[in-house]
Amino acid sequence: MVVAQPGRPKLKTAFKKARTIAPLYTSGAVAVTADGTRLVTCVAEDILLTNVEDGQEICRFVGDTQTINSLCITPSSSHLLVFTASLSLRIYELPTSKESLKKRVPPIRVVGRAHEAPVHVCIADPTSTYLASGSADGVVKVWHIVRGYTTHVFKGHGGVVSALAFHYPFDASSVSVGQEEKTMRLITASVDTRIRVFNLTEGASTSSGGGKAEAVLEGHVSVPRGLDVSPDGRWLVSGGRDSVVLIWDLQSKSSTAGSAKAKKGGKKATALTPTLVKTVPALERVEAVGILKPDDDMVVESKAGLAQLKFYTGGEKGVVKVWDGRGEVVEKFGQEHSVASEELEEQRQIVNILYVPSISTVISVHADQNINFHSLRDGTLSRQLIGYNDEIVDASFLSYPSPTDATLQRDSHVALATNSSLIRVYSTQNLDARLLEGHSEIVLALDHSADGSLLASGSKDKTARVWAPIGAEKDEAGSSWGYGCVGICEGHAESVGAVAMARGSANGGKFMFTGSQDRTIKMWDLSGLPERYTVDGEAATHCKSLTTHKAHEKDINSLDVAPNDRFLVSGSQDRTAKVFEIVYIVGAGGAVRGELKLLGTCKGHKRGVWTVRFGRVERVLATGSGDKTVKLWSLDDYSCLRTFEGHTNSVLRVDFLNAGQQLISTGSDGLAKLWNVREEECVATLDNHEDKVWALAVSADESTIITGAADSVVTFWEDCTEEDEVEKETKRTEMALKDQDFMNYIELRDYKRAIQLALAMAQPGRLLSLFKEISSSEAEDDSPSLTGNPSVDEVIRTLSGPELAKLLRFIRDWNTNAKTSAVAQGVLFAIMKLRTADDVIKAFGEENTEKVFADGDVEDLVSPNAPPTGRTALKELVDALIPYSERHLSRMDRLVQESYVVDYILSEMDDGMFGNDLMGDDDDDDDVMDVDH
Repeated sequence: MVVAQPGRPKLKTAFKKARTIAPLYTSGAVAVTADGTRLVTCVAEDILLTNVEDGQEICRFVGDTQTINSLCITPSSSHLLVFTASLSLRIYELPTSKESLKKRVPPIRVVGRAHEAPVHVCIADPTSTYLASGSADGVVKVWHIVRGYTTHVFKGHGGVVSALAFHYPFDASSVSVGQEEKTMRLITASVDTRIRVFNLTEGASTSSGGGKAEAVLEGHVSVPRGLDVSPDGRWLVSGGRDSVVLIWDLQSKSSTAGSAKAKKGGKKATALTPTLVKTVPALERVEAVGILKPDDDMVVESKAGLAQLKFYTGGEKGVVKVWDGRGEVVEKFGQEHSVASEELEEQRQIVNILYVPSISTVISVHADQNINFHSLRDGTLSRQLIGYNDEIVDASFLSYPSPTDATLQRDSHVALATNSSLIRVYSTQNLDARLLEGHSEIVLALDHSADGSLLASGSKDKTARVWAPIGAEKDEAGSSWGYGCVGICEGHAESVGAVAMARGSANGGKFMFTGSQDRTIKMWDLSGLPERYTVDGEAATHCKSLTTHKAHEKDINSLDVAPNDRFLVSGSQDRTAKVFEIVYIVGAGGAVRGELKLLGTCKGHKRGVWTVRFGRVERVLATGSGDKTVKLWSLDDYSCLRTFEGHTNSVLRVDFLNAGQQLISTGSDGLAKLWNVREEECVATLDNHEDKVWALAVSADESTIITGAADSVVTFWEDCTEEDEVEKETKRTEMALKDQDFMNYIELRDYKRAIQLALAMAQPGRLLSLFKEISSSEAEDDSPSLTGNPSVDEVIRTLSGPELAKLLRFIRDWNTNAKTSAVAQGVLFAIMKLRTADDVIKAFGEENTEKVFADGDVEDLVSPNAPPTGRTALKELVDALIPYSERHLSRMDRLVQESYVVDYILSEMDDGMFGNDLMGDDDDDDDVMDVDH
């Protein structure tokens, strides 16, 4: 008698896609809402709206498949304004909800040819009424956003317009300022290095074909890339690629020309006479500049205003600098990178900075597609969004210490190795990310320590590194959390493609292994490494190699350490997996000795072995290979126990679940498959990738699986087996109740409800048996009927549109089979007699409308004057009915003809079989004839 194991875990059968890390930003313009919670970015030709708090995509906008040249959000966060390479202006309403939308948001207005040349800069005014856009041909236009027409056109710029700023001292909370004092101006900059000031209130409009600048400022010697005006309207700050920032006083009275103009006409009394008051050497090419709003407790006086002024700059060094009016740097955000490679330096530079006063945050957008949120209140890097990850090569869960009690939060973060020298570490809660710098070439492999606190990485730069979480203090970039390199393992002659850290705690987990293209495995001593990285601590320790073992004839692709730290397995391109015994001895004086002894070789794969993994409980080993199979091996005699076939391409990663009862594997076919080890069958396929799935990570409680692929998408899969079973049980119960109701209706001869219930349950079999029963009982009822029962006729006459469409589809399916065609033709005949053609067409239209409502796509509904929908579906149905009906008709004709032959044969058979009787009849006939004669 077999006793069930009480602690045996239940098999997992379903995983749902919980969230994804997908490309967020590839290049181009970026905009943020006034509250800083929603971010608009560009991914190729798509425009994305992202919730900053959790990093999830809210929606995408309907584009015109052209590159996005520039975009901006109105200060009221109501509209998104986009200029594309097709020279069109598209205006969208921003969704107010942060819930994810399935449908793309369409534009509320499209201006076909807004400019004659590409528009690279645009900005909305403080009142969210007007939009200014500057094109590559030196034309600046001002648009009314809601009405969509042009209010001003300004020409005369000597080339591409490079920066725009509105000058409009606007305080929405204050109504004390008289309307006559309010003058809106537009300040522009172009590649001719000049800054121009245009008066919008009194300046020329479109009717006069362009207005002249109120003032032209000369001071830059290279293209100005940033302009901003102080909230009180007095100061203008401009920064350019000439590595200087210029501060202009817009309310200066020193200009004699300005005072002369003021005397001539009363309307020109408010004309600006800007004066250059300060030149600040930035010592880098400036790509973005802006003025910070004064603090609430800061009183800005007119004379002492320059001293109180604070502004920020960002440029080629990748650092946000905050300056005061004296030209001194008061704060820095980010870290200056002293890298030798010019390409890396270009990637780190800042291309734009967004300032969000409501949350005191500056957002720096970098050329390497990273978006950093810097808090002005405490100087920390509050959030980092990584725009694009390229190919995901490997992934590993990490456990980060809690900020309160320093206990490890299990699987709180996930590390990703991508097609880059930087390791990405994401928080699993809100997708806040950090970049780990240290490797000089692409990182190929990751692994974590037994408790998940340490991270190991192997790279093409022939080294492996060990990373530890930072202590309580902030790092150089001002980050509140992150990882730092505490150990470096150097010694391999080729790329390090596999790393494996100790799994158990018996030996303190103080060693790790690396496998390389040089075909060797090295064992490293980690006993001297700290558990925390300190910012001001010593440089990373160079770890000692305990042993070097030539293991394979080709590249080593994967390593794994057994849960008890006694065995190591390696998988190689030479089609084998080898199992080694680990010898790790700590001497009396603390001296450590390590050694590897080959125990056995697993041979059987026809292609290279990409992945190896020890079983958690049983003495087994799983391998995945380029021959599209997963094999399970015994550690007792190294024989193959099972082979799992199902992937259509190479198996790249494999891991165990459920105490070894199940396997999860990923492959080059873009799929992840969940296997039942005992039955050797695939119980679930997880599909959300379009390229090779290189990365696989399973959480400690096995409730979450992470897959990462070459399509730069990372998917979080959550176990939903219990939810799935509850849902199935609920459906089963509902179906049983409906079955009982159906039987009750049949018993009570309530055919209307029975037919409607069968249609609602989508059970054509029950409906077919019902119509069969009705047609067979036709002889019992004397009342005339098309179907055999007058009440059924009435049901067909009164069926709703969607129900009628569903019934016609059932008839189409029944009509394909000769056995059920008679019922199909009978019901179809009744429908044609009882319903008009318009009814049938309308039925499919109503069904489409019902589907649209169910999907929530209400805007797709056609207007009442539009032609009826559903014609296409009806045509497909008729096209499917006609050939089978013709075939049944010809078969019936053939049967009728053959019946005449049967009659003839039977009559001929009668003449032969019953000859004596017929002869007697003939005698009688003769007698009769004689009498008559």
